[in-house]
Parts: sequence; C-alpha cells; structure tokens
Amino acid sequence: MRLDRRCCSALGLVLIAGSADAGGFNRGTADTDILYEEGNFNFRAGVTYVAPSQKFSAAPAAQFSPGLVGTGYLDNYAIPSAAIKLRFSDNLSCAGTYTDAYGASSSHPVPYGPAGKRSEAFTVAEFGATCALFFDLGKGRFSILGGGFIEKFDYDLQSTPPSLGGLPFNVHLENNAYGWRAGIGYEIPEIALRAQLMYRSGTVHDGASGDATVGLASNLPAFAYGELPQSVDFKFQTGIAPGWLAFGSIKWTDWDVNETLQLAVPLAGVESVNQYYWRDGWTINAGIGHAFNERVSGIVSIGWDRGVSTGYDLRGDRWMLAAGATIKDDIGGELRFGAAVSHLGSAEITASDAHNIGAAVDSGWALALTAGYNVKF
Repeated sequence: MRLDRRCCSALGLVLIAGSADAGGFNRGTADTDILYEEGNFNFRAGVTYVAPSQKFSAAPAAQFSPGLVGTGYLDNYAIPSAAIKLRFSDNLSCAGTYTDAYGASSSHPVPYGPAGKRSEAFTVAEFGATCALFFDLGKGRFSILGGGFIEKFDYDLQSTPPSLGGLPFNVHLENNAYGWRAGIGYEIPEIALRAQLMYRSGTVHDGASGDATVGLASNLPAFAYGELPQSVDFKFQTGIAPGWLAFGSIKWTDWDVNETLQLAVPLAGVESVNQYYWRDGWTINAGIGHAFNERVSGIVSIGWDRGVSTGYDLRGDRWMLAAGATIKDDIGGELRFGAAVSHLGSAEITASDAHNIGAAVDSGWALALTAGYNVKF
C-alpha cells in the first residue's frame, strides 16, 4: 500500500488552507508533521493567501459616523510556513518551524464604534524547535515529541475617537513571549496509519510596549496586556485501500482566556479596551486522499469551526471545504497546492455591557489559496 503514503504529502498544506480563517485568531500551525517524513534532511515551505468577505448589516448603537452598513471590514492576509528537519538517527529527528500562529486585520471606510477605529491589525509569528524520539512498538513506531517556541507579537491601531474631537489615537506595540509543546504519536508506515496528540501551551503578553499618538502628542509610551490560549490537537489518518487514505482531526483551543486586550498610554491618561470574552473553540476536519499515479496525488476535506463569540464581537461558526494536490518533479521535489472556501456565519453583538452593542454582520465567504514546495535528501 505504498501509494497511500503519497497521499499524505499534500495533507498538511491543504488543512492549513481549510483552517486558515478558523475561529478566534487562529491562522497557521507549526509544521511538526515533517518529523515523520522519510529522509535525513527535509525542507518545505509554503504560503497561504486568504481573502475573506463579510459585511455589516447593522451599526453599533453608539456609532457616530454613518455609512458603515453594507461595508466589509475583514482584510486579506497571507500565512507563511517553513520547516526544516534533520534526522540524527533512526530514533531521533528534530525540526525548526516558522509560521504566523495568530492574527487579525480589519479596516473601515468610516470610524467604527465609540472608539472610532479606522484600522486594527496584529500578527503573532512563531519560531519553534521540536524533536521526536521514536521507539519500535508492535508493527509500527511510537513517538514522543517535545519542544519550545518564541512568539513575536506586533500590533497596530489607527482610530479617531469622538472623545478626542476627531484627532488621532494611533498605537504600535511589540512583544515576545515563550511557550512549549509536547505530544505522542504512533504510526504504521506500511498502511499509512498515524495518530498524534499534541499539546501547545498558552502565552501571556503582559510586557507589550511601543509608542502612541494621542491628539497632537506623538511618541508617547504605550503598553498592553493580553493572553493567548493553550490548545490540544488530535490527528488521525490511515490507508483504507491501495492508493486511498482517510484522515481527520479535532482541535480544542482554550479561547475563554481571551477576555480583553487592554491598551494604556499613561502620560496622556488614555486607556482602550477590546472586549472578547470568548468561549472555547472546536475545529473538526475530515477527508479522503488518493494517489492517481506515481507522480500525482490529491485530497479533499470538509471542516467545521465553532464560533467563539458570546455576544461581545462577531466571530460566528464557519464551514470549510478544501482540496489540494501534490505533483512530484524530476529533481526529487514535490509541488503542493490547494484551495479552500469557507462560509462565515452571521453574528451580532448583543451583550448589554458590550462597547459595540447593536453591531451585526451578514454571513459571508472566505477564499484561501495555498502553494508550497517540499524537498528531501
């Protein structure tokens, strides 16, 4: 059943495409699957481009500028991914990984809500190192995985609050935080069976700092506090017939730790709070892969992501459909590409103490395109 294994090479990239606009602030996932790949040296890199579209159906009750209803607010974005694996022995491999683990970006043609937001964006780039120890067990191999990562947080806000008479309140912040991941796995390569359970720790960005413009004063020290969640991800795949593979995954993300993002500019006596108060997130994916011949394989998957909103923002349920293919070249590499479409559920801010109460969005769509290249020696 060797052909089953070739189905796997497009799997990770297409699941990234399908989950790239999942609930909360989730974007990319570290490519630790490279630890299971054959070869003494493996390198693969790719990028996913996401274009979401969702429009306001109602403005906040305290909206001071007309013209918000009928406009979109979600910006396009790209998710980079890269991984390098070194095989030190039959029982030890280590990998370095890079991706944007979290992010969000929005912009408005008119100031949004009582805070008068014009644009807001942040990314959390993750640089990680993970090793796997392998042990023979029965017909396959048992593995123990562990490693650490550093997150680089970048945040930008541009707004014109009515409280400042339309003058700017702009903020730029940066911070680093550290975390760890650990997991276990089992595989039987001959039938493309693999099961893996991976834990990723949460992080606290309590030292985010930078500068702000408040009215006519610029370069004022600014500070922020926020928390990002821990998560547990279970993935399973198995060959089901010569050239065919079935797979699925379930991921829990502890989004209820994300209550607020608190900004402060002490010298100006200005504070700003983003309200979230999310519930935990669940993401489920399942699909089928097939090797058409020695060079070409493809997969298709469906997924669901539970919305995390509890009435303070606009993060509703999402359904995802993704497909992708792998093409082997003549120099030993693989070109991987895929696409996904997501249906974004409608949502409304209903909490009685929400700053933007009354705001609502219609259902929308997101398109994701992804491409990457894989080489091994």
